[in-house]
Amino acid sequence: MTGDGARNRLSDCGRMEYVHSSEYEREAKAWADHQATAEAMIPIVGELYRERNVVTTLHGRSLINRSVTDLLMAHRFARRVNDVDVPVAETLPILQTLTKLNLGASSIDVAHLAYLYRTEGAGSSLEDFLRRELAPVVDGSPEPPHKVRDVVLYGFGRIGRLVARLLIEQGGEASGLRLRAIVVRKGSDNDLRKRASLLRRDSVHGAFAGNVSIDEERNTILANGTLIQVIYANSPSEVDYTQYGIEDAIVVDNTGKWRDEAGLSQHLACPGVSRVLLTAPGKGNLKNIVYGINHDMITDEDRIITAASCTTNAITPVIKVIHDFAGVRSGHVETVHSYTNDQNLIDNFHKGDRRGRSAALNMVITETGAATAVAKALPEMAGRLTGSSIRVPTPDVSLAVLTLRTEAPVTRDEINGLLRSASLNSPLRRQIDFVESPEIVSTDIIGSRHAGVVDGLATICTEDHLIVYVWYDNEFGYSAQVVRVLEDMAGGPLPTFPAPRWAETDVKRR
Repeated sequence: MTGDGARNRLSDCGRMEYVHSSEYEREAKAWADHQATAEAMIPIVGELYRERNVVTTLHGRSLINRSVTDLLMAHRFARRVNDVDVPVAETLPILQTLTKLNLGASSIDVAHLAYLYRTEGAGSSLEDFLRRELAPVVDGSPEPPHKVRDVVLYGFGRIGRLVARLLIEQGGEASGLRLRAIVVRKGSDNDLRKRASLLRRDSVHGAFAGNVSIDEERNTILANGTLIQVIYANSPSEVDYTQYGIEDAIVVDNTGKWRDEAGLSQHLACPGVSRVLLTAPGKGNLKNIVYGINHDMITDEDRIITAASCTTNAITPVIKVIHDFAGVRSGHVETVHSYTNDQNLIDNFHKGDRRGRSAALNMVITETGAATAVAKALPEMAGRLTGSSIRVPTPDVSLAVLTLRTEAPVTRDEINGLLRSASLNSPLRRQIDFVESPEIVSTDIIGSRHAGVVDGLATICTEDHLIVYVWYDNEFGYSAQVVRVLEDMAGGPLPTFPAPRWAETDVKRR
């Protein structure tokens, strides 16, 4: 160090420069101010949720039950989404103003409101702007739009436990869903303790955010105030849910054991069950739902619905946006998929081709029905897509490579701009995320709640030949889509604001 109150550093050209201690102090104070602002948000977020059933988010990331550091990270994530800073100094006044509006039950994206106020709110006070944007729920009822529905998880594997985490996180009247029970086969004398431990600890997704305890006399798990009955049964026919006070329940079958109407109808024969949701592609005439694409097909008369596959959920929204814009004449989908529990850890017999070889040591070529399944949600794609898959030695996050021939010529900038806009402004903004970073790798996508994340820097385009790379958390992102279908089956999600700015005519180019 040379001179009072200075720190040395090398400039880009190798010349020694000096950073005065005042600069360090300024940055430290700025950080402390950010922390103080984030701290002020926490009680407001809680008040809106508990008293008005208002769920606040930043580009889809819930602000409920978050720490100061979590809130600051969520603001940083918001910048990543659209390259625009969303300072806590802007979002705090929005949250403060929301408390004045007597809002009805709703889901509100604070980051998007901040962006719109900055770009469209000239000449308006913040309160007047918010009153216009949120008019349908201003001075509204805090009561949810429908009664809370009981949910039962049949099976408690990778998807079952992540759906449980999401339902517990959303616990309360606002979500319209109440996790009441899980049904499993008893694996050991200390089965309950092991099930709770698997909910509490996850090697991929980290520790459960909260408290988990068990009551071995009553066979219950208590997680953040959600009391979950653990029911031991070898088949659906053994369960009478009404014995546990469960009525009109939706059973989420995440075992994959039954995929047709006959098999899944076993759940409907159980007292206390009214509907079934399968977390896998269904067979026969069952409706395969990709939320955001064809969830409007769900009717009150549908007793059994399927949530399609993780890959179908990841690629269908992206393909729809591209098809609406330039037309997809034909294409091939290659999925680079993390290994799953049906593969062998080491070489051993497996009834499937190649899957008997060690999942942890090999890339394994296998089949996928995701490309043809797209047509079940998007009928105009029938006969236009083929698909194949490679299982790779990673535990989570997969990559779909879409090689498409378009009917109209396109450019790389057009496609990236289109998909970025879709991730921000379209009705599919909860399904499509968009990133442009030269450092993104698969682990960066862990925990994404979007169905798919477009990697903009990887896009390749030559006139009518287009290649788009779509990352997806095949566990967590898919589980988020499952919960969205659940919400629809239960009566519909909360009203979401601000409304999408992207009309269908904005993307029609053909």
